[in-house]
Amino acid sequence: MNHHPDPVVTTAQGAVRGLRQGDTTTFLNIPYAAPPRGAGRFAPPEPHEPWQGVRDATVPGPNAPQSERGLGRVDMSPYFGSGWSRGEDYLTVNVFTPDAAGTDLPVMVFVHGGGFVAGSTRSALYDGVPFARDGVVLVTLNYRLGIAGFLDVPGAPSNRGMLDVVAALRWVRENIAAFGGDPHNVTLFGQSAGATIVGGVLATPEAAGLFHRAIVQSGSGLGAFTTEQAARVTRAAAEALGIGPRIDAFAGISDERLVEAASGLAGIDLRTESRHDPLIGLSPFSLVLDTQPAESVAAGLGADVDLLIGTNAEEGNLYLVPVDRYATSTAADVADAAARSHPDPARLVDTYRRTRPEASPGELRSAVMGDALFGAGSWALADAHAARPLSATYAYEFAWRSQSLDGELGATHAVELPFVFDLAHLPRLHGPAALLGPGIPPADVAARVHETWVRFARTGSPGWDPYDTRRRATMRIGTEWLQVDDPRSQERQAWSGLLASVVPARPPIRHRASEPDTRI
Repeated sequence: MNHHPDPVVTTAQGAVRGLRQGDTTTFLNIPYAAPPRGAGRFAPPEPHEPWQGVRDATVPGPNAPQSERGLGRVDMSPYFGSGWSRGEDYLTVNVFTPDAAGTDLPVMVFVHGGGFVAGSTRSALYDGVPFARDGVVLVTLNYRLGIAGFLDVPGAPSNRGMLDVVAALRWVRENIAAFGGDPHNVTLFGQSAGATIVGGVLATPEAAGLFHRAIVQSGSGLGAFTTEQAARVTRAAAEALGIGPRIDAFAGISDERLVEAASGLAGIDLRTESRHDPLIGLSPFSLVLDTQPAESVAAGLGADVDLLIGTNAEEGNLYLVPVDRYATSTAADVADAAARSHPDPARLVDTYRRTRPEASPGELRSAVMGDALFGAGSWALADAHAARPLSATYAYEFAWRSQSLDGELGATHAVELPFVFDLAHLPRLHGPAALLGPGIPPADVAARVHETWVRFARTGSPGWDPYDTRRRATMRIGTEWLQVDDPRSQERQAWSGLLASVVPARPPIRHRASEPDTRI
C-alpha cells in the first residue's frame, strides 16, 4: 500500500496530488469538464484543457452557482452545504480511495440532490471516507444547476446538468483505474433530484456501458417536465430577466442574475391538458423529456443495469413539518394535494383514507405528496425495469423515524442519507431541530444500510429477494429489517392509471423452475 504522505495520480488531463489520512486517500476538486463560462454555460460539457505540473487536489473547490437554501425549522445545512462557493472551474469530482495503487476496486459515483437548484460535493453528508474504509472508490460530483443546468433554452441542449453527469461517468471510465477503481464495476447512485437524474441517465442511450448498477433513492421515473411545461418556465425566466427566450440572450447574463431569477420562479402552474406537474409546484426545474425515464426503461433502455430503488416511508413530511403546515393541515389541504397530482383526486383520497383509517389530515397530505413526488415514479421505474429480465431489480422502503421537531419529522425525505454514508454519528445531524433529531440512532442501523449499499455495488445484490411485477418484494428498513411483498398495493393501485399511461402493463415474467437464479 502507498504510504507516501502526498500521493500523486496522473489523469488523462494531468497529475493531481491528494491527501492520505488514515486508510483513505482523498482527491478534491479534479475537473472532469471545462469551466462553463458565458455561452458555454448553455452548451454541452467540453473536455477540460490539460494542465502542466501537479494540480493540488487537497482543498475543496468551487461549486455550481446557487442561492442558499433552508427548509423552515429543520437544519438542512449538512444536506445543502453552505451555498455558493464561487469560481468558474466547478465541473469537478472528489475521489475517495482506500488505495490509489490498488486495482479493480468497486466504484460508486454519487449525484447529490437539492431540487435541481442547490447542493454540492462540499456538503457534510457526502464524505466518502466510510466507503473507502470498506474497499470502495467513491466519486462525488458537481453538475450545473438551476437555469444553467436545466432551463430548456431554444438552441441549447436540454438537461445540461444531466449531460454533466454523463461526462463525469466518461471521466470515471477513462481515469478511475489510476485511483484503484475498476471501470467495469461502476455503480451510479443519487438521492432526490440526483436520483431522478440517475433515472434519466439510465434512459440515456449515450450513457450505455458507462455504469453497471444504479441506485435511485427517493427519485422518480415520472419526474420529467414535457417540453410544453418547460417552455412556460423559460418564458417566465426570460421575462424576469427582461430578455428574449434565446440562448444568445441568456448567455450575456451573469451567474448572479441567473441565480436570482431562478429563485423567483417558484409557483408557476405547470399543469397542461394532458399532464400534471410532477413536482407539484416545489421546483420549477427538472429533467425535460417528452418520454418519461420509466417509459424509456419499459422500452428496454438500461435493461442490463442492476437497479436498487426505494423511497422513505414519510417523504412528504419534510415539506410540511418544518414550515408548520403539518399539524394545521385540513381535509381541504388533502384534497388540494390530490388535485395537484392525480387525474381522479377523489378516488385517490378515498383510497388513502381507507388504507390509513387512523391518519390525521397532515399524515394523509404528506402521504399523497410523498407518492406524487417520489412513490408513484419509483414504482413505475421499478416495474418498468423488472419487466426486462436481463438484470436484477431490488426495492426498499426506509422507515427509520427521526424524532426531530418534537418527533414529527419521521421517516422523511433525505433522512436515509446519513445511514447510506455511515455518518449518522455526525454531531451536526443531532439536536431537536437537526435531521436525525435529539437521540443517536442505533449504530447497527447505519452500519447495515451502508454495508448493504456497498454489497450491492460489489455484487449486484443487496441481500434480499429481487423485485418482480408479481410479488414486488420490498425490504422495509428500520430498527428491524423486514422483507414484505407489495407493501403499498392498494395505494399503488390508486396511481395505476397514471402509471399505465406511461408503462404499459405486461404479463409478469416467470422464471422457469429449472433455471437457478445466479444473481445473488
